[in-house]
Amino acid sequence: MSAKRITWQSLHAEVSRRISDGLWKPGDLIPGEVDLAAEFGCARATVNRALRQLAQEGFLDRRRKAGTRVALHPVRKATLDISITRREVEQSGQVYSHKTLRRKQKSAPKHIQNIMGETQAAPLYLTTLHQAGKKPFMYETRWVNTDMVPNVLDADLTQISANEWLVENALFSKGEITFSAANASDAEAKILNVATGTAIFIIDRVTWNGPNVVTIVRLAYTPSFQMSTKI
Repeated sequence: MSAKRITWQSLHAEVSRRISDGLWKPGDLIPGEVDLAAEFGCARATVNRALRQLAQEGFLDRRRKAGTRVALHPVRKATLDISITRREVEQSGQVYSHKTLRRKQKSAPKHIQNIMGETQAAPLYLTTLHQAGKKPFMYETRWVNTDMVPNVLDADLTQISANEWLVENALFSKGEITFSAANASDAEAKILNVATGTAIFIIDRVTWNGPNVVTIVRLAYTPSFQMSTKI
């Protein structure tokens, strides 16, 4: 590698290359952190950060006192981003619009409290209809932790959707996403303009910043929706 400053990202890339090129094969014990730090002229903490990330991605098997090995069966993980719905619609060649149907700061129901935990201020409840060419595209119901994102209370969500505003303004460190199929409830059916009981695609997502929930959202898509990702 060049003499430029070594970051954990560049070290991550180099270790990944050695694995993909077969220099380090599945099951091989790789050099220890001290040796790698000496090889690359960087701090041991930099090596540790890169190897921890590779272990989380499924490429390395790290065991205390047993060293670090290339995983025998490396996991291939899909990469998912929190997308901006406006861009999804526009990329399909359609005109995007949205309507904030409900916006109120209030106490959350028990199942939301169980996820969000105790908060100083009441969370913000939002429902939004996203449209493609003036037809329903997705119905969003969202709870925002106003302790974590207090400025959302002053945001103009008529010009920009809560989805897009939060992607641009709310920091998060991790998330949990669940995909499922469901039958449209009476309320969902009315808003999405489908018959009650119609099969729809659901995404439930929770994001955290450290130990604190930022937002809890349920996305209900019309039956024509398709989703793709990369591996």
